[in-house]
Amino acid sequence: MSDSKTLRAATILTTLFATTALAQTTKPQPYNAVPWENVLYGVAYYNEYMPADLQPGRLDKDVALMKQAGISVVRMGESTWSLWEPEDGRFEYAWMDRVVDAMTKAGIKVIMGTPTYSIPTWLYHEHPEVLAEQLGGAKPFYGMRQNMDTDSPVYRFYSERLIRNLVEHYKNNPNVIGWQIDNETSSYGAANRDVFIGFVNHLKQKFGTTDNLNKAWFLNYWGEDVNSWEDMPTRDSASSTSYKLEWSRWSQMRVTNFLDWQAKLVRENRGPHQFVTTDFGGGMKSEVNEFEVAKALDIPAMNNYHGMQDHMDGESEAEAGDYTRSLKHSNYLITETNAQTTDWTSAYQYPPYDGQLRLDVYTHLSSGANMVEYWHWASIHAGQETYWKGVLSHDLEPNRAYAEVSKTAHELQKIGPHLVDLNIKNKVAILWSVDSLNAISFMPFTSNGPQWAFAPPIVGYGNLVHQMHRALYDLNIGTDFVFPENPDFSQYKVLIVPALYISDDALLQKISDFVKNGGHVLMTFKSGFANENSAVRWVRAPGPLREAAGFSYQEFSNLEKPLALKDDPYHVGADQSKVSYWAEFLMPEHAKALAYYDHPFFGKWPAITENNYGNGTLTYEGTYLSDTLQKAVVEQVLKEANLTGPDQQLPAPVHVKHGVNREGKQLHYYLNYSSNEQTFTYPYKAGTELLTGNAITSSGKITLQPWDVAIVEEK
Repeated sequence: MSDSKTLRAATILTTLFATTALAQTTKPQPYNAVPWENVLYGVAYYNEYMPADLQPGRLDKDVALMKQAGISVVRMGESTWSLWEPEDGRFEYAWMDRVVDAMTKAGIKVIMGTPTYSIPTWLYHEHPEVLAEQLGGAKPFYGMRQNMDTDSPVYRFYSERLIRNLVEHYKNNPNVIGWQIDNETSSYGAANRDVFIGFVNHLKQKFGTTDNLNKAWFLNYWGEDVNSWEDMPTRDSASSTSYKLEWSRWSQMRVTNFLDWQAKLVRENRGPHQFVTTDFGGGMKSEVNEFEVAKALDIPAMNNYHGMQDHMDGESEAEAGDYTRSLKHSNYLITETNAQTTDWTSAYQYPPYDGQLRLDVYTHLSSGANMVEYWHWASIHAGQETYWKGVLSHDLEPNRAYAEVSKTAHELQKIGPHLVDLNIKNKVAILWSVDSLNAISFMPFTSNGPQWAFAPPIVGYGNLVHQMHRALYDLNIGTDFVFPENPDFSQYKVLIVPALYISDDALLQKISDFVKNGGHVLMTFKSGFANENSAVRWVRAPGPLREAAGFSYQEFSNLEKPLALKDDPYHVGADQSKVSYWAEFLMPEHAKALAYYDHPFFGKWPAITENNYGNGTLTYEGTYLSDTLQKAVVEQVLKEANLTGPDQQLPAPVHVKHGVNREGKQLHYYLNYSSNEQTFTYPYKAGTELLTGNAITSSGKITLQPWDVAIVEEK
């Protein structure tokens, strides 16, 4: 490094330490969470992306179209650090101020983003060391977003300076209502030297001595004992599953730390009316612990993209909503969702059918969203996301999507106050374990190739979670997610536990206690198998769950091809009464066998068991079920918990969500995900259908048009 760069780096570090010390003495500004008058409905807006010859006059046209349509909020500024700070230390605000002023005059609220996820070229050229180095030491290059080492002191210095300036500039603007920190943050696979040093320091703090580490990770295997912290090998070619698991945790901790750091910076400088959020990029990521990140947020947010046309059935939106709502047991924001078509190519251009954009909005609101924003307002004319279209197409004229957005916005202006802050209380929860997601990916139970080929798995932990949520969704059962970090199961009657491969004894005991105290658990294979360090327990499986499960097992097998269950015990038909991939040789001790394999060898062992333990039951699946069979097993558990009723009698394309609004009135959302008219009997108390104003009587009929919705507010 040249003398000038060395001096500059030293100056940066000195300044960073000074500002960090100042931050520790600065009192964070609390969020004055005034209840929202209405749901927010809007778009991400980038006037800076417009063709240069259109920019001067286009803003007024866009704002006029937004106001006419009924748009109430825009999200801006998160993607162009290069405009905020075109040169090192020179900040420009005029280009955004004119946009903010125009939105303010139109009565459109603004959420501003910290533009830290895509660094400018000058920063790369001055400090190429801030780029993320991947495992294996591949040379990093500039040109793609989200390619930085977020732990880099140099990157943090420039990010902090930027954030403080931006937030200070808009803190007193009453129309800027919130800050989105960064964008779809992950660890970006960074394995830079500073990341590794941080990891070693984390291990020192967690394990204390290398001897403790060696014992916990079984590093006698292959003679991999670490005899001093200086000898710690890098993650690049690690064979230890314990090492891999802890590195994945470290990656999550880095994301949590980075976003917590940004949130604190914003809180030190914001106005009290401005909330802090971040937009999770789809959720359930292997490198992100959304539950821990959410602790630093005033309101969590999610970006949710999903299939359209015949692939839109609401399940993806519901899963994203259920997951995001569960992070803080609160309402949340949808910061990005489909406007027209999506994808980084033109190979998946499937614009929505008439009615689907509108239905999508009410789908999100029915899960507890307080805001729905499209990505984005106007389609981009060049670049990677040319075909990720906005509300307006490339011609920038009102179109079919604009008309439907306008219709929806004007409906929300009238009925939104009845919908905002929906309070949802569910009786069923799915236990999500990011540790199990990662650990199973290191030792998958399926493969897409021959032995020793190390081919990618066909299905894994995520598939089990999605399959369970899909079954509950198809049965119209409201669902929450719970997390190992705070395993409170007290409000639920049914707990779904997919492949809890990684768990400490305390969590398994909480699950057992839940059953003993009257809860119903549905659990799948591989649960309780390994401890918190990814070491297989040295007691008979399923370890601490043995008494509650009522069985043990010593063997397991992959299934080379699907097997049928004997006598179709769940009456789903011979084609669907099948299992695949994996079979644990369950030996019942107290449990009752509910299904056996129809096979001369595997038929000795039950595929599904149920055990009465205390006042509750634990149903266990020792194999991977077909989707239809899984739904039948879930339904049986729900019936035992007395959680089924008229919602399970609705036509298959119709889904229902329930909640209580701010006035204390029960709301029932009925959503028709089909191109056909659907008629059904309304079973709840009499009320008013909010969209039409029609009176609805108990036991009366409701007819939904294709891709339509009815929202009944009980009297």
